[in-house]
Amino acid sequence: MTKRSKLLLLGMLVMFSFTVQSQSVFGKWKTIDDRTGKPKAIIDIYEKDGLMYGQVVKIVEDGKEDAVCSKCEGELKDRPILGMMIIEEAKKHHNGEWKGKKLFDPQQAMTFRCKIWLNPENHNELKVRGYLAFIYRTQTWLRVES
Repeated sequence: MTKRSKLLLLGMLVMFSFTVQSQSVFGKWKTIDDRTGKPKAIIDIYEKDGLMYGQVVKIVEDGKEDAVCSKCEGELKDRPILGMMIIEEAKKHHNGEWKGKKLFDPQQAMTFRCKIWLNPENHNELKVRGYLAFIYRTQTWLRVES
């Protein structure tokens, strides 16, 4: 194999690895408020023991950097939103969808069932749907490049 062939093969492998990585639901995502269109936080979505988790790693909304969960009750009352786990134990289903029983919204102090999936037309958009009974809302979160 010539040096040129090796470089071409290496280049293709690198490009393929970026494509695979960019198609994952895991990584950092900027939440966008579906009502105001403004960014609110950065969530790190990761996999542990085959389940999906999401944790607030940065507050990007101006003036809310040190926000606490003032509407929360119990152990979450007045705890910082930064560092809070907002997605817990979502399970992978067919077509790359993840579903779970805990999507926590600290602003409303409410927990929803959830469905999370990559936008098939743009893998840098994550669709996050929260369900309360038969009513739901869907937000589009944007991939944060590391």
